[in-house]
Amino acid sequence: MRVGLLTEGGYPYATGDARVWCDRLVRGLAQHEFEVYALSRGPGQERAGWGELPRHVGRVCTAPLWGEPEPRRGGWGGRRQRRRFAEHFGELAAAISAPYGSGAPHGSGVPGRPTDQADRFANGLHGLADLAGEYGGLSAALRSEDAVRTLERACRALGAPHGAQRARVADLLTVTEALERALRPLSLDWYGHGAGGDPGLSGVDLCHAATGGAAVLPGLLAKRRFGTPLLLTEYGVRLRESYLAGAAGAVGAAGAAGAVGSEGGRPLSGPVRSLLTAFHGRLAAEAYARADLITPGNTHTRRWQERCGADRERLRTVYPGMDAARFAEVGEQGAAPSEGDDRTLVWVGRIEPPKDVIALLHAFAEVRRRQPDARLRIIETRRGEDPEPDGYPAHCRALADHLFPDEAADAHSAGDNPVSFERLGDPEVPTLADAYGAGGVVVLSSVVEGFPVGLVEAMLCGRATVSTDVGAVCEVIGGTGLVVPPRNPRALADACLALLRDAERGARLGAAARARALELFTVEQNVAAFRGIYLELMSHCPVPREEVGEGGGPLPFARPAEAHVPGRWTAGRDGDGFGHRLPGPAASRPAPEHTPTWAGPPPREPLGVGPCPSEEGA
Repeated sequence: MRVGLLTEGGYPYATGDARVWCDRLVRGLAQHEFEVYALSRGPGQERAGWGELPRHVGRVCTAPLWGEPEPRRGGWGGRRQRRRFAEHFGELAAAISAPYGSGAPHGSGVPGRPTDQADRFANGLHGLADLAGEYGGLSAALRSEDAVRTLERACRALGAPHGAQRARVADLLTVTEALERALRPLSLDWYGHGAGGDPGLSGVDLCHAATGGAAVLPGLLAKRRFGTPLLLTEYGVRLRESYLAGAAGAVGAAGAAGAVGSEGGRPLSGPVRSLLTAFHGRLAAEAYARADLITPGNTHTRRWQERCGADRERLRTVYPGMDAARFAEVGEQGAAPSEGDDRTLVWVGRIEPPKDVIALLHAFAEVRRRQPDARLRIIETRRGEDPEPDGYPAHCRALADHLFPDEAADAHSAGDNPVSFERLGDPEVPTLADAYGAGGVVVLSSVVEGFPVGLVEAMLCGRATVSTDVGAVCEVIGGTGLVVPPRNPRALADACLALLRDAERGARLGAAARARALELFTVEQNVAAFRGIYLELMSHCPVPREEVGEGGGPLPFARPAEAHVPGRWTAGRDGDGFGHRLPGPAASRPAPEHTPTWAGPPPREPLGVGPCPSEEGA
């Protein structure tokens, strides 16, 4: 089948979110043809270029969610155009500036809320999309004075929340700019019949959005216009990220709306955060309502999706897959570290405030007091070209120097600090496997976490772990490690000491952790799950597409009903007669090497006579 993969800030670029997962998915499903529709988040990402793409990626279309919009055909200013824009944008603005029912967080889209605001948001969104298709784009209109005045009327309306009513002109300008960037996918020429008659998304059999936010907008339009099934995968909920960004109080305005701006972040006011978070809540609710299937990466994400109105019957948890081969050598050696490392704690990750390295250092001070020979290795995975987040790493190093002055064995030797700050790629830790294998216990001290990828990597290395109870940590650990409350250095120290003093217990936990990771969190199980999901969606939601003959006339019965049912009833790749017939309208396109040799429908049996049933039930 032909799959349209929708991404934002990741694949096929060499850097970004979910890039590695998308690459593994595409390479693991080589029997399908992929078209990638990617939204970039900044000039640095585009300068880094693309990663190496497999041969079955037929095309790649990109568009920026940063900088100034490109000039589009047509123009704005006609009375009829401005009236229609004011009507549709007014619906969307009213939806994001209207409060929810009592007990429901603003922008959450919880079940039981009034549906009129959700309908207004959907009507406004799709009305703007129709306008963009007719007049060549929305950027000029969304940045116009009409948009600002329309948003202002919605914020001043009776019943609007206090945060929206306090919005000033500067706040309204910031919000409209952010909405223009977030809604740019509505104005793209990805929806068919572009230059050279390119079908675009009208020619794909399935749209797979690798994240929420702006990336799901092309899928929503393809489903509405062409009936294309939409699969939404989320390993991190964009609405949750918006809440966290608002709590931090220093993000880019466009970043809060789902697209990182070209320049650095700047503090946002309360009204701006309120309106943009409401926009994310409405967009998430619309995506969950229209998607044919939603695949959260863990139960923590699934709870957020249910809270935003997702139907439980269309939710299916699929854990992200990790490359276990990279950690096989360390993992197969067992959890017993080399001599000298059995008293070493290892922390691996990006040194930033959500990771709470400060609490880790205070916990290690207690560990060091009760076990003087313990050591802590902090291994940073930040790349050299990435900016340092607000001096936080320097603050952590200064605290370590204050808590742990250099110690010398005698009066004639140099002092040594029990806490070392290293960077992945250094001669001592050239790979992640070496980093996790450098100690006896791996520690995760975060206060905010989605799916703990580093924890899974430590489990694949067969290491005992001590983690804080945040995000999906308990779901991932499953009883194979110790879990303590976040922001509790004393509990963290007690758990670390329990494993440092009992090497046999640590070895048992490490072996159990590796077995659990190999069972649930490998690339193979992830790819196998999506292989079945793709076929299931196509069997239930075939794309209706008219077949035409040489003269342009319709061809009745061009494809039999059996073409939509996955089964083993055609010649395979090796000519053994037991190949797989791909469902959907793929037979109408030129057949690649792995498709059946016949171009048209299979020979029909005489009426009343059918093929003999096989043992496989075909």
